[in-house]
Amino acid sequence: MSETLSPRSLDEALQRLADTPDCIPIAGCTDWMVKDALARADAPPLLDLLRVEELCGVEKEGAGLRIGATTSFSTLRGHAEVRARYPILAEVASLIGGRQIQNRATLGGNIVNASPAGDSLPVLLALDAELELASIHGSRRLPYAEFHTGYRETARGANELLVAIHLPAPPPYQRFRKVGTRRAQAISKVVVALCADTADGRWSKLRVAAGSVAPTPLRLKVTETVVEGMPLGMEAAEAAAEAARGEVEPIDDVRSSAHYRRWVLGRVIRRLFSGCLDAPPGTV
Repeated sequence: MSETLSPRSLDEALQRLADTPDCIPIAGCTDWMVKDALARADAPPLLDLLRVEELCGVEKEGAGLRIGATTSFSTLRGHAEVRARYPILAEVASLIGGRQIQNRATLGGNIVNASPAGDSLPVLLALDAELELASIHGSRRLPYAEFHTGYRETARGANELLVAIHLPAPPPYQRFRKVGTRRAQAISKVVVALCADTADGRWSKLRVAAGSVAPTPLRLKVTETVVEGMPLGMEAAEAAAEAARGEVEPIDDVRSSAHYRRWVLGRVIRRLFSGCLDAPPGTV
């Protein structure tokens, strides 16, 4: 069984990480605990971060929010400020696993786990989040768009912890859609987040992101460029759908085919841009 280290402060956690470089930082542990790694005789030590108060909670920060890395999805789902200003983050928090998972799973864990199917990751990309990383040598801020460097690979240094997620002022238009085998407790086949400003009847300041369609969560920058400045309406929605299908490289796996993922992505993008969010449950 693994040894568990349980620091009570951020400084202690960073020192423990520096002193025990092979340890695995954990929080809700909803992914790590289902692996057989814990049962191995040579399992690495675990650095339990849930008792570190500095890593948890939501607070205002200028026009945006600072969210501690170990903040649970249940907290985000029910937080008044998140629900009012970042509804797509509250929505995705309500769709990750069931209530038991949401009570344990953390936003930082979803990020560092770095699965391309992580539901919250396209939302953070679309919200233009920044990450705060820290080590015994100091802290740094990194645009979330630069964090994922490859399949389950990140820019987090071996001696660093993810401390917080910083959100800028909320965009006026926010939309999110997840497609899975079931309506609940399903790994995403396609997940899409869209943020924009539509005040003057045109698409502007577009940020479109998708998951489960590439080795990493992906900003759809070609789609953004194609639609930027177009009037709201079906012409823009069709252009966005066509562009999105052309800039992803999904794979075939046990959950879906690449062809299906590309087709569904186009349909979801079309609906998000056309405002057709009242489709019957389970349809695309």
